[in-house]
Amino acid sequence: MNNYEQLIAKISEYAKLNSDEIERRVEAKRAKLSGLVSKEGAAQIVAAELGINFDKERLKLSELVQGMKRANVVGKVIEVFPVREYNKNGRAGKVGRFTLADEKSNVRVVLWDTNHINLIETSKINQGDVIEISNANVRNGELHLNSFSDIKQSKEKVENVVTKKMFAGRKLAEVKAGEGLKTRAFIVQMFDPHYFEICPECRRKAVEGNCNTHGPINPQKRALLNVVLDDGTGTLRAVIVGENINLLGLQDEEIFSLEKFSEVKNGILGEEKIFSGNVRQNQLFNTVEFSIEKVEDVNGDELIKELETSTVN
Repeated sequence: MNNYEQLIAKISEYAKLNSDEIERRVEAKRAKLSGLVSKEGAAQIVAAELGINFDKERLKLSELVQGMKRANVVGKVIEVFPVREYNKNGRAGKVGRFTLADEKSNVRVVLWDTNHINLIETSKINQGDVIEISNANVRNGELHLNSFSDIKQSKEKVENVVTKKMFAGRKLAEVKAGEGLKTRAFIVQMFDPHYFEICPECRRKAVEGNCNTHGPINPQKRALLNVVLDDGTGTLRAVIVGENINLLGLQDEEIFSLEKFSEVKNGILGEEKIFSGNVRQNQLFNTVEFSIEKVEDVNGDELIKELETSTVN
């Protein structure tokens, strides 16, 4: 089941109504709001109208839904990332990240409060720790913690966690910002790559051979490629960065030379591949954008099995 189906099942269980009735109410709520709210958002409104409040309930990571404001979870830390500094739109600060997992799924946790970030900086949050989180926001498929959120060590045992990144199979016509996505689609449009430089130490963007953290450096060149995917139900603009571009079958010399890129890109247009990554809201253009993290060739044997299964069903 996807997150929406799990949310419907949970509301059904608490309200002692069948799932069809809950979904009918969800669709009625969306219609009343002229479709301006997502299915997940409408489901949360329906739950509130039924007197169901998830604010104090602990959820499995697979049950988290985009837009939740007070999510409570427990899980095991499977990866901790270095704290990064940022300076955007005149605002400077730090951000901390780690990946939390349970037996159902895993999720990226983003820390904005200095007290929370200090837990990473002082090694009070480490890989293997079991962490309890309260009052977190679910945004862009991540758990975001602010000063009103709580994070602490837990004595609970969390075993057999999911370490593989989870991507939901979904049609492009159905995707929404904040979801992980795995889709089989054709590349129908490809734009010239954009180039930038990064620091070899912290992997952050460098400007004119300088890194904000490490000063003058010998930068590494990277590329960003925009493509448009089509799976027959809809199209979606996607972005591929760095080594992932090579997974399209392009060599470095073809990526970093616009002349050579122009010569080979027509050979890639029309190819069908399996793409996995995260769907986000592009704040600059206010559009939904697919950030591709993995590209795989279509396996003919698996495709035949999939078609046989769909025919039987």
